[in-house]
Formats: sequence, structure tokens, C-alpha cells
Amino acid sequence: MKRLTRVTLTLAAALVCGQALAVTRGGQLVYGRYADSLFLDPVLNDANLDIWILTNLYDTLLQPTADGKGVQPGLASRYTVSKDGKVMTLTLRSGLKFADGSALTAQDVKWSLDRARQPDAGAWSSSLASITSVTASGSTVTLNLKTPDPTLPAALATFNAAIMPQKLFTAAPGKNDAEKAKAFAEKPIGSGPFVLSEWKRGSYMVLKRNPYYWKKGEDGKALPYLDSVRFEIIPDDNTRILKLQAGELQGAEFIPLSRVAELRGNPRLNMTLFPSTKVNSILMNNRPTLKDGTVNPLSDVKVRQALNYATNKQALIQVVTYGTGKEMKSYMSSTTPLFDASAKGYPYDLAKAKALLASSKFKSGFDVTVLATSGSADDLALLTALQQMWGAIGVRLKIEQLDAATKTARYRANDFQMRTAAWTNDINDPSQITSYYALFSNIESVHTGFKSSEVDKLFAQSQQETSRVKRASQYRAIQNIYLNAAPIIYLYETPYPVALAKNVRGFVQIPLGNNIFAGASLEK
Repeated sequence: MKRLTRVTLTLAAALVCGQALAVTRGGQLVYGRYADSLFLDPVLNDANLDIWILTNLYDTLLQPTADGKGVQPGLASRYTVSKDGKVMTLTLRSGLKFADGSALTAQDVKWSLDRARQPDAGAWSSSLASITSVTASGSTVTLNLKTPDPTLPAALATFNAAIMPQKLFTAAPGKNDAEKAKAFAEKPIGSGPFVLSEWKRGSYMVLKRNPYYWKKGEDGKALPYLDSVRFEIIPDDNTRILKLQAGELQGAEFIPLSRVAELRGNPRLNMTLFPSTKVNSILMNNRPTLKDGTVNPLSDVKVRQALNYATNKQALIQVVTYGTGKEMKSYMSSTTPLFDASAKGYPYDLAKAKALLASSKFKSGFDVTVLATSGSADDLALLTALQQMWGAIGVRLKIEQLDAATKTARYRANDFQMRTAAWTNDINDPSQITSYYALFSNIESVHTGFKSSEVDKLFAQSQQETSRVKRASQYRAIQNIYLNAAPIIYLYETPYPVALAKNVRGFVQIPLGNNIFAGASLEK
């Protein structure tokens, strides 16, 4: 992340206008999702099931670039930062509107950012914590900061900083923000490329084209090209693929990596592995006792380290990812800024695993239960392999398969011993994943219960540190402390496998996970 100090970035229009290229407009793209969204409020949220829909409904002042490594113009056409780094001034585009046709104003921006930065406004409020006040005048929005914040441009390009219509939200039924958010999320209105048209929970969702969207396409006319996107909820991987092969879907996410080679051989499909920041791990409950009061062997750091050494990652990469993965050596992906390239991770060492377990309180082995997503071939392949690997040191792994919503609810209630998990960065900065994985004060370190005062101190320092060298040193120390504590099982990094019909053009899933349908079209 570039320093803000003394940086003035004029955001040139990145849109290609006036070129009458042969792009087809209209039509409905039907896309298979593995699970439904839960709650479409950009502030009170932290689940990809929602985030990847929210980014199609709402817009932000800045947007992530297609490679996920920077920011570009969004609702703001430009921004400047004062010499002392404590004032950021953004200029809104002219003529912005929400999907209902009402004007999007600087006051909407102020209200949205003020709501998002409230300390009790969800897990993401900390990303805007450096802001002390927001002022709005004409098309100008000014952010006053406590201290220079190297993460703020990236934070303003993330879903929780989405601009919402103040009047429509406050008019929603409900006595307080939480109740209004619940009501508004049923029929959300934003300024993104699409607007929610229909939603039958657990079955399908339809997003229609926002006729007031500001961004232009290759033909110089307003995006998106499609009339609508219909998301079919199909948890079972095989069913999703069968519908794709039958032409009932024009796209499908989370293709099992075991099927990638097969689908690449289908002349009617484009099987794409989009670059990602995805890390795959198993979260462990580090607490001394479980929700039911029983003793938890995973509270012993030697046990957690032993399981990591007993995990043959290279074998898993071949068995589960079919060679498309890469060994995970930090809680953050190797494509994340300030990743510690010297980190050794947990190389497979069965003898060391046995020795660690023998020196723990659980030298005779134990039973442990892991939550898996039902219908996920990848989860089943992974956990079946781990049953054999961990069995070699006397750990008996039981698999409990649950639908995505139940699995998430159990995890959020800390009612689990282990669970499969995947993470993708939403911003191009290590602060996000660190605040989730390593800070207990956020969401109890992704509900593992991991807690470290030293990590807390280093993270706080890094949030104000404008020297990249010093910040890298702080993050190197954080990654090392976390590695030694082993609150998770380190597995592998993987790409995003998406299969599309041959006539789908312009769809992109960027490394930060966002599904970008604004530039997608169905060619004839």
C-alpha cells in the first residue's frame, strides 16, 4: 500500500468511451452459487456469501483494481491527502443516482461513512477507525483523521464503506439501526450496477440492471450489458456442474478442483482459474473447554503444533487441489502485501508430530470433530485424507457435515471444535486478515479464541506506521507469533475455479473475491 502522505492522486477516468465495439446487450445470465446470501447489509456483515452479492448492489467511493493490488475511481473521481496525512478530500462524480432514480449526494456519503465507522457497527468498523469526522459540501467530502492511515484508500474501496441512501434507509420500518437494516436488506437500494429484483431464500435471487449506473461500457453506453443475473442456489457440486453442462446455467462457482481438467476438455465451456488471495485452513477452537463443557485437547499448543506437523500439505495439494494449490506458510496468502517470505510454515514431519503429542497431556490420542460443508467434494476429500494422516499419531477425526448456514451459525456461537475455512482478502492490505485471524477483540480471532497482547500491540502500531520497512517488520513478528501458537491448521492457497459457457464474455472474479458482472455479456 502506498503511503498517503503528500500523495495527490488524480483518478483519471478508466472507462473506455465512444468505441462502438461489437458487444451484445441484454439477456439474463444464470449463475450457480453453492449457497444463498444471508443478510444484504454492507455494514453489519462479514460473510463472502453476502459480500460477493453486495458488491453488485452497492458502490464505493473508490474501487479495487482488477488485479486486486490497488484502487481506482469509484463514486469519487479523485482524492487528495494533506501534507500531514490527516485530511483526505474526495470529489464525487456529477449526476450520481441510486437505483431508484434518487440523487446520490455528499450527505449520503457522510451518513454512510458515519454509520459504518461506529465502533459497534460490525466487524469492519475498525477499517474506518482513523476517521474522526466527515464533512460534506456540494460534491466534496472531507475526512479528518486522528493519524495518517496507510490503509484508508483500500478501506474506502471495500463493501462496508458502500454508499447507501440515507432517506430510504431511515424511512425503513424499525425502531433502531439494526431493525431498519434488517428491513432495508430485504429490498436494498444502492448505486451499484444491479438492483435486487426477486429473492426466494434458499432457491434463487435475481438482480436486474440498474438503469442509473454511472459507469460506461465499451460501446460508450451505461453498463451493465446484461438485463439481469439470476443466481440459482445449488449446494451440491455435481448438480451445479450437470446443470452447467446441460446449458441450464451459464456460469458456476466453486467448481471442485478435481473436476477442472474434465471441464477444460468441454468445448462448450471456459474453465477458468482466476488468481486469488485465498487461503484454506482448518480453524481450531483453542479454548480449554467446549460449548458443552467437555475438555478440549486443542487448547494445548503442543497438540495444535503436532496436528500441523502431521498434515502432509504437498499430498493434500495433489489429492484435493489436483496440483493447483500452493503450500500455506502464513495465515495470509503469499500475494498479500507484507507476507513474510521467510516463513517456514509447518513442513510435514511425522516424527516431530509424534514427539509433540507424546509430550502433551493427550499422549494417548483423542477424538476430535470437524464441521464440513455438506455437498462440498473438496471438504470431503480434504477431511478424508486428514483422517488417515492424523490417525498415524492417534488422533481420530470425526466429520460432521452441515449446510452452510448452520455451519456458520455454529461457528459464530463458538460451538465447534474444528471447521473447514477459507479466506480471501477484501482489501489489498494485511490489516484485514490480521484483524480477523489474530485479534481477539474483533471476532475472537475468527472464533478460535486465540489471544496475544504482543500481537495486539504490534497491530496497533502497524495501523499508524507509514514506513513500509517498519510496518513489514511488525507484520513479520505478528506472523511468527501466530505461527508458533498454531491456532489453525495451515493447509494451502488456491485459485478461484469458475466455469462459464463459451458465450459469456467479460465476467471477472478479481483476486479479492468480488464477482464482477457489470462488464459481462452473453454473446450470440
